[in-house]
Amino acid sequence: MESNKHFVLGIYDDEDVLLSAVTKVRESGVKIHEVYSPFPVHGLDEALGYKRTRLPIAAFLFGLLGTTLALTMQIWMLGYDWPMIIGGKDYVALPAFIPVTFELTVLLSALGMVGTFMVISDLKPYKKPRLMDIRITDDKHVMAIDLAKNALAKEKIREIVGGTGATEVNDKNFEE
Repeated sequence: MESNKHFVLGIYDDEDVLLSAVTKVRESGVKIHEVYSPFPVHGLDEALGYKRTRLPIAAFLFGLLGTTLALTMQIWMLGYDWPMIIGGKDYVALPAFIPVTFELTVLLSALGMVGTFMVISDLKPYKKPRLMDIRITDDKHVMAIDLAKNALAKEKIREIVGGTGATEVNDKNFEE
């Protein structure tokens, strides 16, 4: 069976039921592909076993790059390329460089985080999104289980998901 093509979906009405269902399904040995929710559910990351994101590290590195580029640019332009004495100050007056340095640091940090997030999340402008169930945009929570990544049979997975309080258990197939 091909990966990312055949799914069992558990549909839930309540986020508390969903949280306990995720724990029960993971304890039974079933690997959960993803959980889709119309709003953030506190504690879902821990229940799914996700590690803490490293996006702040990327933000710091992009900010450091912005600071370095801003200071290098200003020191080069006002100190070596076209030196000017303004108001009796030296060529390189670091307090005068603070606003530009701050702005470039914030700009590169923000743009770098957006780019990093898009690469990590595999978001491409030409990629067609997969919608597991249209109701996840309204009021339903959906737990998707990839059948190819689980050793249990489809009927056994449906039984486990149905026993966790799901209002519906559906199959979803994608053909590309």
